[in-house]
Amino acid sequence: MSAWVLPDHIADVLPSEARHIEELRRELLDTARGYGYELVMPPLLEHLESLLTGTGEALDLQTFKLVDQLSGRMMGLRADTTPQAARIDAHLLNRQGVVRLCYCGPVLHTRPGRPHATREPLQFGAEIFGHAGLEADLEALLLAMDCLKATRVGPLTVDMADARIIRALMAGIPVDGEALARVHAALAAKDTSELTDATRKFPVVAREGLRTLVSLYGDEKVLLEAENALPSSALIQEALNNLKWLASHLHGASVSFDLADLRGYAYYSGARFAIYTPGASDALVRGGRYDEVGAVFGRNRPAVGFSLDVKEVVAVVPKRPLKAMIRAPWLDAGADAAELREAIAALRSAGETVVCVLPGHDNEVDEFHCDRELALAGARWVVRPLN
Repeated sequence: MSAWVLPDHIADVLPSEARHIEELRRELLDTARGYGYELVMPPLLEHLESLLTGTGEALDLQTFKLVDQLSGRMMGLRADTTPQAARIDAHLLNRQGVVRLCYCGPVLHTRPGRPHATREPLQFGAEIFGHAGLEADLEALLLAMDCLKATRVGPLTVDMADARIIRALMAGIPVDGEALARVHAALAAKDTSELTDATRKFPVVAREGLRTLVSLYGDEKVLLEAENALPSSALIQEALNNLKWLASHLHGASVSFDLADLRGYAYYSGARFAIYTPGASDALVRGGRYDEVGAVFGRNRPAVGFSLDVKEVVAVVPKRPLKAMIRAPWLDAGADAAELREAIAALRSAGETVVCVLPGHDNEVDEFHCDRELALAGARWVVRPLN
């Protein structure tokens, strides 16, 4: 095999796309900072038990594992940054009040999430710890929407569900991990026949409630249908009321509901959301409440947040024109070299991009989209339109 061939679903990012990704990364972080979120940079590599805390089998299977040559302990390359943010909140910051954190860095997946997806997403996310009320859920939703708007994505559709509905329907039913995964897969695929077979030994109320969930998707009328069709339960009613409240505070996006949606990691404990836009093959953003994620770190704090892959966002946002540059002679331009260096430095300090033409490469500057040149006019270096 050729040395330059990369592994499947791993790719280099070339200059034009890299520039676009970096611009989006900065816009996303600036938007989060505007809400008061503090930037953290967790390590790519951690002890395995820390990375997989409370996340369930899905994240375990997505995590690359290796042995630490210094300690002999198992380590993992992070497949999701949320557990790391929970660790930082619990043990490094250890604040008593609300903590808002954001991050943007690569994660690695053992398998692509879907066909043609990368195994090295550039994950941006924001987490808020320490507030159990719906205000934190709403802030995470609004921030996620504003982040996408900052990248000029649109229009947006917010799809919501709540993990407590399915938990309430299955409360008290003894099932192993394999059986539970089968039920979840059938619900996600809306496969009624498979769901019927997977729940044939369940109590009648739970079995019928789960089958009802398959058809509970659509606009806000779905919540009223759920109140009438699902078993009477205080937990289910609370979840439906929370979804109504959140939806009533969203503006600038259409809202839908899919009460059988279980996609994502197992740590979600309450309301959850996904944000879609035309042209994207899947949700651009996924998030929600995951109050249990920090329990193993000794601080079982309320938590809610979201994440997205910047590489997926850049694929659906409008292409941005390359900033026009200035062509300049090579710096060793005879007796005028000192003045030329000063002129170039002044332009760069003012935010301009100045490309010096290396000797013998006069005809290659077009690739930099130069529309002006720095030329000597009399005794002064001036910028003039490039013919």
